[in-house]
Amino acid sequence: MATSTLDALLQSFVGRAAEPPRVARYPVNAAMIRNWVEVHDDYNPVYVDADAARATGRSDIVCPPAMLSTWVMSGYRRYRQVQQMRAEGRSEDFAYSELMNHLDRAGFTSVVATNIEQTYHRDLHPGDHVTATFTIESVSPLKTTGLGDGYFITLYKQYRTGTSDLVAEERFRLLRFRPAAKEPR
Repeated sequence: MATSTLDALLQSFVGRAAEPPRVARYPVNAAMIRNWVEVHDDYNPVYVDADAARATGRSDIVCPPAMLSTWVMSGYRRYRQVQQMRAEGRSEDFAYSELMNHLDRAGFTSVVATNIEQTYHRDLHPGDHVTATFTIESVSPLKTTGLGDGYFITLYKQYRTGTSDLVAEERFRLLRFRPAAKEPR
């Protein structure tokens, strides 16, 4: 497929919902927060000590902001389902999956995350139930990088409690590329 044709096809995905909303399997809870902070050696007392959190004006302990996306992760079961679908020559019927399939067929099969930007609007507390929506915000024209030629894709994510209260916004950017040929040594 010619680059201009592929570029036009990829642009047709901009603005589309990447996939259905992801609803957390569990509400935010103190046990998972404690596991997270112990694994990361994060000793901020507002994450595990209600009195310390109240001393800062909060009503209860808070979820570490870096933990935001963990609440809506799909888990290993979905990973296995997707692998089974691929083995059968099928894929999910989501815009993001379609976009990735077009890039795969055009030889852009490698991926690297390039950056993430998050804006937090409020703390998450135990009992909050997170839902995330993902939109394909942009697809760059073909770029030449040190890794090879590829396309930068930006996903815009909104994290809400339920369907209304905006908790955070995120822009996640990745590069789908065709690895550059290595020069002989």
